Amino acid sequence: MLNRSDNMMWSQLFQLSRDRKISYQRQLREMIVSAILDDKLPLEVPLPSSRELARHLGVARNTVVLAYQQLIDEGYLVARERSGYYIDKTMLEGRVRVDPVRLDGEHQPPDWNRHIKFHPSQQRNIVKPLDWKQYPYPFLFGQLDPDLFPVADWRECCRQALSVSDIRDVTPDRIDIDDPLLIEQIQARILPRRGVWAARDEILITMGAQQALYILADLLIEKGTRVGMENPGYPDARNIFELKSPRMVPLAVDDHGVVPGKDLNSSEFIYTTPSHQSPTTVTMPLERREQLLKQAEKHDFLIIEDDYESEINFVGEPTPALKSLDASGRVIYVGSLSKTLAPGLRLGYMVGPKALIEEARALRRLMVRHPPANNQRIVALFLSMGHHDSLIHRLSQTYQDRWEVMGKALNRHLPESSRIPSFGGTSYWVEGPASLDTRQLKEKARESGILIESGDICFMQDDPPQNFIRLGYSSIAANRIEPGIKKLAGLIHEMI
Repeated sequence: MLNRSDNMMWSQLFQLSRDRKISYQRQLREMIVSAILDDKLPLEVPLPSSRELARHLGVARNTVVLAYQQLIDEGYLVARERSGYYIDKTMLEGRVRVDPVRLDGEHQPPDWNRHIKFHPSQQRNIVKPLDWKQYPYPFLFGQLDPDLFPVADWRECCRQALSVSDIRDVTPDRIDIDDPLLIEQIQARILPRRGVWAARDEILITMGAQQALYILADLLIEKGTRVGMENPGYPDARNIFELKSPRMVPLAVDDHGVVPGKDLNSSEFIYTTPSHQSPTTVTMPLERREQLLKQAEKHDFLIIEDDYESEINFVGEPTPALKSLDASGRVIYVGSLSKTLAPGLRLGYMVGPKALIEEARALRRLMVRHPPANNQRIVALFLSMGHHDSLIHRLSQTYQDRWEVMGKALNRHLPESSRIPSFGGTSYWVEGPASLDTRQLKEKARESGILIESGDICFMQDDPPQNFIRLGYSSIAANRIEPGIKKLAGLIHEMI
């Protein structure tokens, strides 16, 4: 039986939670492991018997027996006959035991402002609350409504990836090689949807589209390089390119995307989002795409095509990717699986000439070697089993419904605002009254449970217009859109 002092010790160390979404067996195992590794359990004192601990915790005895047996198998506990369960001392060997060093006035810390050569934290970045799901009206771009994630399909692929053969396949060091199955699926399932065909050595897997952009910036940009950037445009791409060159060239955007002109012709390479321009959502028509490619060849510049949201179209047929029309090999194609699956998966890819991909692969090896092979395999299975195509179909239907609901709500509650006609994507780009300051609106809206993105962050100039808002609908249920827009409109009308 547990005596009073033992009972107090176990009560302090082991407290199961009825609210956690994991089993009592796993909770107990975690608590014992934590107590052992944190030196909170005496080495020569036996743990309570399975019967005593089960009674103390109010759980089935078998729960404790299974937890103890797993800890024995893993080397944390040993069972001594007729004595009980003890900590295996060998688990704690080889650990340095010193008190933490505390900084004091006798030592001079380094001047980090002098040692850090550039400060990316000082760039203008989009900031989103981590607890955005707690807000009733999250009109956030780039986040996914959790109800839309295909949990059952994803778990099926995760289970399959845990087969013995798959585990043995993905655990060795691949150096810089991507999962052949994922490359095969991108070739067969992803790129053909956009009219793009590529050899295996023309594809590189990246940690999201942003890593692809960073790699390209490292390879293609130096201090004097003129980089053409859509204005307004994607802030993270702009920040990546600005780390390499101060010579950023703002490229005007109209109802058909980036505008051809002398600024475009004078750039050494340009970045564009032709499927749904970020942030205005406009789609570049075929004629403009062909004109852009002709100018690229005539004036000898390269094009980085970020083809995000290309799958989400509500009106008309999708326009072929720039890469699919490129006869001179000037387009570097960047795609992401994060936008259709989930942002947190961080899996993207780039397609380009073999010589460029070879250098990009070598650079990626210095950064991360390769994205985790197990994640690549899960996504490859997700694609091969047809789940991704099915997901895109469902998302398109859901987003079209939300797109229509938001369009009607804006017409009803903000008729004085204007927006460029959109034909897909996951957001609206809204221009409010000229006197509106959306930075102030953003703070007031947040206090009222509404999350929006002020549009000034998307402009390159030091004094950007303050009356633009990006309203996403991928993260908010359809029945919350109209009341949220009505409430937002009320705030706007109070401010102007």
